[in-house]
Amino acid sequence: MKTIDELLAAGVDGKRVFVRADLNVPLADGRITDDGRIRAVLPTVKALAEAGAKVVVASHLGRPKGAPDPAFSLLPAAERLGELLDAPVAFAQDTVGPAAHDAVNGLQPGQVAVIENLRFNAGETSKDDTERGEFADQLAALADVYVGDGFGAVHRKHASVFDLPARLPHYAGHLIATEVGVLKKLTEDVERPYVVALGGSKVSDKLAVIDELLDKADRLLIGGGMAFTFLKAQGYEIGASLVQEDQLAAVNEYVERAAKNGVELVVPVDVVVAAGFPDLKTKAPSDPATVAADAIPGDRMGLDIGPETGALYASKLADAATVFWNGPMGVFEHPDYAEGTRAVAQGLLDSRAFTVVGGGDSAAAVRILGFDENAFGHISTGGGASLEYLEGKTLPGLAALED
Repeated sequence: MKTIDELLAAGVDGKRVFVRADLNVPLADGRITDDGRIRAVLPTVKALAEAGAKVVVASHLGRPKGAPDPAFSLLPAAERLGELLDAPVAFAQDTVGPAAHDAVNGLQPGQVAVIENLRFNAGETSKDDTERGEFADQLAALADVYVGDGFGAVHRKHASVFDLPARLPHYAGHLIATEVGVLKKLTEDVERPYVVALGGSKVSDKLAVIDELLDKADRLLIGGGMAFTFLKAQGYEIGASLVQEDQLAAVNEYVERAAKNGVELVVPVDVVVAAGFPDLKTKAPSDPATVAADAIPGDRMGLDIGPETGALYASKLADAATVFWNGPMGVFEHPDYAEGTRAVAQGLLDSRAFTVVGGGDSAAAVRILGFDENAFGHISTGGGASLEYLEGKTLPGLAALED
């Protein structure tokens, strides 16, 4: 995989460089609530601009249906990118139409433009190779060189991720190079003990990675909504808590394999419950109560791991040499149910391990709960991409850069 360092060494002055970024930031009422993904691509954009490139930044945002939708416009992301660069950033109100060509043609060396949401064109996500290829041809007309730096999208076989690199000289940006280097530390010659903390709502989202980690990790710590499927598989009553009945057999098989492989699989010993899901918009106080994991009332739902479990998980992280954490331990967006996630994050910081926070909600939790991002070994920008890499899958966006 050729990197941006090789591209910069060869020179980019005056060249149009297409940067496939991941600006898929969360929005509320048209305002960005977490700009972490924009900040993550800054080193690549700055390096290219400072070297005299005409930088064309492209990304998706959300899941529009292949047509323009103002709710998913990249304009807020473009404006934030300009603020972080402390320089004007042109914005094109289409992807490959007249506005995009005008914006790119108007660039001077060292300037940056952002084109509109790639998913406003059906060709971006099409499963038809020809339709994707036609859109990739249109994107290629905007640039001389391709730099892939949208790690959060490399597990998608999309036009701008998979097809476009085949049409232009292509390089990995600083972010992708860093992400791949970090993930190799989790899959090749891992320093032990290797502890993995998995949360989030659904076991099904993590099945493949659990399957893979049962042959690699020394400990698995299970939290979040998925923990209640594990608890029910052990015969516990879980009240109104989230459960995936169709995954109980798989969970039982994982528990048996963990014991056979000598992997310590740890589930909550206590949980925080409430009568219903909290209001995340107003953050109004709810009615939390802490109960033992085997004593959840029938009319209550589990919304966080309890304090005993938080302390237990911290102790299981204390002697780790390598830690991967993906998925919050509870509904961290509400203060009544954030302490479990806080305890695991603090446990990572208190350990002497190389710590990797696996993107998505985990990365958002680190920022929302006020932790210093720089205190962790690495915070990934791609939760799904990170998991699929750990599962051993071939990621289309990385394969496209490896030739």
